[in-house]
Amino acid sequence: MKYLNLIFMLMIASISKGQSPIGVFANHADIGKPKISGSATYDQAAQTYTLHGSGYNIWFERDEFQYAYKKLAGDFILTANFAFSGEGADPHRKIGWMLRGSLDADAPHCSAVLHGDGLTVLQWRLLKGAFMRDPEDEIFSTKKNYSILQLERSGKTITLRAAHFGEPLQWIGSTQMESLKDSVYAGLFICAHNEKAKEEAKIWNVRIDQPVPKDYNPDKSGYIGCRMEILDVANGHRKVIHESKTRFEAPNWMPDGKKLLFNENRSLYTIPIEGGTQEKVNTGTANHLNNDHGISFDGKMLAISHHRQGLSGGGSTVYVLPLQGGEPKQLTDKTPSYWHGWSADGKEVAFVGMRDGKYYNIFTIPVKGGTEKALTDNKGWHYDGPEYSKDGKYIYYNGSESGTMQIWRMKPDGTGKEQLTFDENNNWFPHLSPDGKWMVFISFPPTIDVSSHPSYKQVQLRLMPLTSAGGPKTIAYLYGGQGTINVPSWSPDGKYIAFVSNSQKY
Repeated sequence: MKYLNLIFMLMIASISKGQSPIGVFANHADIGKPKISGSATYDQAAQTYTLHGSGYNIWFERDEFQYAYKKLAGDFILTANFAFSGEGADPHRKIGWMLRGSLDADAPHCSAVLHGDGLTVLQWRLLKGAFMRDPEDEIFSTKKNYSILQLERSGKTITLRAAHFGEPLQWIGSTQMESLKDSVYAGLFICAHNEKAKEEAKIWNVRIDQPVPKDYNPDKSGYIGCRMEILDVANGHRKVIHESKTRFEAPNWMPDGKKLLFNENRSLYTIPIEGGTQEKVNTGTANHLNNDHGISFDGKMLAISHHRQGLSGGGSTVYVLPLQGGEPKQLTDKTPSYWHGWSADGKEVAFVGMRDGKYYNIFTIPVKGGTEKALTDNKGWHYDGPEYSKDGKYIYYNGSESGTMQIWRMKPDGTGKEQLTFDENNNWFPHLSPDGKWMVFISFPPTIDVSSHPSYKQVQLRLMPLTSAGGPKTIAYLYGGQGTINVPSWSPDGKYIAFVSNSQKY
């Protein structure tokens, strides 16, 4: 019996050794038997990975490295920030993303690689035991030891994009990998390029996203995954505080800075900024809400958009109520009307409405009741996202008068329209920092229709100064869109932004 117990214990130990989950990855291990053992750890609080690894190289007909991995199938997008620790023993040390046919040392694979000397390149082994290959065009980073790498698989095509913080992702290279089957190993790696050395790297903002088909309609097929994230504006570090397989959208920051307000299942909820228990907000008879809601500058009132049944355009109507909850007061009568901004003095709100059955215009209406006033006169363009500046001087919004959707501002009476962004992207939903010095907005690629802001797209969050010179810089690369930052989402101290990203959970 004691021998049976011993065998059982050895079996358990073997299983435990074989499966060592780390963060979102199922396991981590040394591949190719390097002489110095590597390791991988995950800091749950910071949501940061630390990899240590040795190995002679990832090249020729076999590899040696440390690997944190999981099995993935179908199409996917892998994105993360990478940084080496210290100067390193060899300028050709490597970190990055890797797709691998097996865990054998000579397996076919394709890798997004950042080298110690800044070389950023796509490299691959087409067949088991074959020599490695890379493209003739190799891109050297101008800033060492820091990069954002994105590796995307679409069918048999593998594409690498890369960027430094603040810059848009740039295409680095693509290749066809016929030898990789539908199910592959995918994950993070580190290699010292020196069998006598061990290197360290930090990896954060690790996201694994699964693209949906181009004709995917979440309103018909359902939402397949959402993450609530908090972004540090200064350095781009992101933390996921809540995940769900159902749909939730559009977080506001509560005035005390301790909770977020967001919509889910046609209702509003709060959740602590660390994640945890959701609490439903009492909105009275308004029980069919969309993602357009927000808090007055004095932190006392809440504006919502509720769908009245049986009316044109879905019946979206603007209401206000105390932030602590209660029976709402109806402001707009004509539909559809979608709230987007509170005036600085709290006496009126700005909203987007369609009145001709074709195009959206920007309106204001007094909170105490009265007649709506059109601030734009649509002649075939589209407008959205009006938000007042805290000083009351401007209303910021997005409009397509220039041909693409760009960020504009105007005086509260609708005069003095001024275009602020000028690029090929379609830019939506400007939100101003509490001190009025910065504006964040979401950028859709030019391939998206100018009048559309769908979910499940590769988009950027961009930051632009308002009181000093300078153009927009990218602060987040994500899979999202509709519901990501439809409403004001800055923290009260101006250090963070809350947003929602979309992805199927693996």
